[in-house]
Amino acid sequence: MAIALAFGNPQRALSESSQPPPPSPAPVGTVLHVRIATGTGGGPEKTILNSPRHLAALGYRSLVAYLHPPDDAGFEVLKTRAAEKDCPLVGLPESLLIDPRVLWKLARLCRQESVTIWHGHDYKSNFYGLLLRPFVGFQVLSTVHGWVRHTRRTPLYYAIDRWCLGHQRAVICVSQDLFEKCSGLGLAPERLHLVENAIDTEEFKRKTQRPRAGRIRIGAVGRLSEEKGFGFLIEAVERLIERGFDISLAIAGEGELFDELEARMQSSAHAERLELLGFQADTRALFEGFDLFCLSSLREGLPNVVLEAMAMEVPVLATRSGGMQAFARDGVDALLVEPGSPDELEAGLARLLENPGQARSLASAARSRVQRETSFSARMARVAAIYDSLTGSARS
Repeated sequence: MAIALAFGNPQRALSESSQPPPPSPAPVGTVLHVRIATGTGGGPEKTILNSPRHLAALGYRSLVAYLHPPDDAGFEVLKTRAAEKDCPLVGLPESLLIDPRVLWKLARLCRQESVTIWHGHDYKSNFYGLLLRPFVGFQVLSTVHGWVRHTRRTPLYYAIDRWCLGHQRAVICVSQDLFEKCSGLGLAPERLHLVENAIDTEEFKRKTQRPRAGRIRIGAVGRLSEEKGFGFLIEAVERLIERGFDISLAIAGEGELFDELEARMQSSAHAERLELLGFQADTRALFEGFDLFCLSSLREGLPNVVLEAMAMEVPVLATRSGGMQAFARDGVDALLVEPGSPDELEAGLARLLENPGQARSLASAARSRVQRETSFSARMARVAAIYDSLTGSARS
């Protein structure tokens, strides 16, 4: 009776189709992704929230647990995004540096869901995984998304994270520069894996072409924090406007520098051409409206937003900030400049504005490359293979 209620009449289903649906792979384990989330999150959320549905096709049940500040309105946005991706998401409000109540809830969740793999994504989730492993018995691994933020506490947090990485069964790095940094920590080579960020190139596919006449819209997307270098970008765009370029700038994102950047834009002599859009859930729609994309970061891995811009055929100017220097081919699929310099950003943007043919060539080459090299399903197959190595699973 239960089977009939859950799946309907199997005889009727077979009679309506000449081929039965392919059987789901037998589950080989359950993965719990754990991460700190503040506000609406960041680039890693695009990977984490997309992972469960891809892993299901590879035989792994998975769910996500986010540790977030109490009464954080941004977590409601994350819940909506997770539901859109069919991602099971558990929120755990936390206000202490180390919260015994959260540890207890995580241990109970792991037992209830028969978690076999704990997949951490930052210093605290890595530390909590190591604390709980002796009591729950799962395997632990971590993805390194980068150590780019600089605050009063981050040196301590990053030191904890690096210590934790030495005790993980496997460590995944999302860009070549992070792989090299982790290699320098003395991690065992057989435990270290380079699995670069990837996107769904069919989701990020341009539907309309921007008109070639009229004002050029320069776009940027990212957390509004010091390491993103948005102040340098604003200055570069102001200079270009003063030189007579018919351009505007739109920056999408949220973060601790929102008020500062908003005041900076509003006090500009060119305020009418500078927009601070706040958080935007639909980045694909943003890229439809951009003529150029600029990554002005001082420190960065291989950000998803750059891959998305490339997939959407938006010409990219990026700083040589870590992962971008290793990934992008300067003058082939992106234009690269030195970080931390409005002069460099101004010169790079001017080059693209004055050479629209080169900009279109970069965009076309970039789209072809991300289609060829950054398949999300292929990425998750590699991650599943790492899980297999931890659990001893063999695939036919």
